[in-house]
Amino acid sequence: MHDHDLQKHLLGRHLLSNELPFSMDAVQNAPFVEIEQGVVKKSGFFYCNRCGNDQPFLFAGFDCARCKKFCHYCRNCIMMGRVSECSKLVSFPRREKEEKHSIQSDQTNFLQWDGELSPAQKRASDRVTESVLQRTDCLIWAVCGAGKTEVLFAGINTALQKGLFVCIAAPRTDVVLELGPRLKNVFPSIDVAVLYGGSEDRLKLSPITISTTHQLLRYKEAFDVVILDEVDAFPYSVDSALQFAVEKARKRNSSLIYLTATPSSSIKRHFKPSEIAKIPARYHGYPLPVPEFKWCGNWKKRLEKGKLPKNIITWAAEHLQKERQAFLFVPEIKVLHDVVPLLKKLNSAVEGVHAEDPQRKEKVRAFRNGRIPIIVTTTILERGVTVPGTDAAVLGAEETIFTESALVQISGRVGRSMNNPTGSVIFFHYGKTNEMIAAKHHILAMNREAAKEDLLKR
Repeated sequence: MHDHDLQKHLLGRHLLSNELPFSMDAVQNAPFVEIEQGVVKKSGFFYCNRCGNDQPFLFAGFDCARCKKFCHYCRNCIMMGRVSECSKLVSFPRREKEEKHSIQSDQTNFLQWDGELSPAQKRASDRVTESVLQRTDCLIWAVCGAGKTEVLFAGINTALQKGLFVCIAAPRTDVVLELGPRLKNVFPSIDVAVLYGGSEDRLKLSPITISTTHQLLRYKEAFDVVILDEVDAFPYSVDSALQFAVEKARKRNSSLIYLTATPSSSIKRHFKPSEIAKIPARYHGYPLPVPEFKWCGNWKKRLEKGKLPKNIITWAAEHLQKERQAFLFVPEIKVLHDVVPLLKKLNSAVEGVHAEDPQRKEKVRAFRNGRIPIIVTTTILERGVTVPGTDAAVLGAEETIFTESALVQISGRVGRSMNNPTGSVIFFHYGKTNEMIAAKHHILAMNREAAKEDLLKR
């Protein structure tokens, strides 16, 4: 195989040598290809060159059949294939003068979308385009349902015209799976790669790449524009390896665009006011649904007795009678397994879904298609899943997992459609928390700001 073929296969990737369809002799003789040891020692401590891990407790050793030594490996990114002291990581980073993708054309409009942006969306769209052209960073702070994806279209189109490679990254697979069809639909002539665990597109480098942040560990200096959706979401917000992966995957001279409805204080401090575009209203001009607090007593004790709080049963029965779909968020998988059988007594079509559910994708698809009337879920569906005409409720809203950010996002599942712009959000609780109150205040503040800017329908 020629050096050009090898470089083309490696371009922008950061892979283990055993992931390549080439011999190490071919790799070592190819010009400009970089080879580094997978795990090295820095100042006496182990360091993983793939994920940036330097925590001693996240390394382990074994008697290695390959190097015939006691070899240390990184446990932090083991799910991507084992990286050890004798592993070789191979990369061919895209240089500043590296060839652009073959579709570039300043005269071509790759975007096939006839929608219109609101004035607030247009301001944010212009901010994204400017970041793409100037290779600068920015924050798009937009309420849930503001139409963040549509705000990206013009900037992505500009990047494609310039021959740039664009990556849209999100912490959760559900978000990636929803974004894939939408981007393929509006950029029909562009190859769009969708990367997640088990994806057929893994290892591809396309003009548009939509990826979980985990999969970016396989890339190095690949993308000219990285758009990070739901930057405050778990696990990205607490995982330094995923933050390292994003920085490693972007070119040195590149744009990083943050998208979120609930930026943390540290994210807001990172940007100057001129680098932030705020969208306080939804694209359809209706206010955000304000959550209602309802006390439901000691729901844990009732579940131990095989019962649900009476107002939860009433809420579910009313939705089933009206044939209006709803999310019911619960704090953990054990609670989900207790709640689902009790609600199935009201309607056998009720289902539950959580991160380890092998039928997760199928259940979410069935809920979208209207075949599941109420879906009981953990916080995995707090973001990225849009189903028109749904309401939402939280059981145990006082639990610590329901932070201000999570509760704002859960409220944002409701009223997202132009045809169904309103709906109800109820926090069933056994005692109000500061996080619940902060979430309600956050939503009310955004509605006030949208009204002040005359962005709401009269």
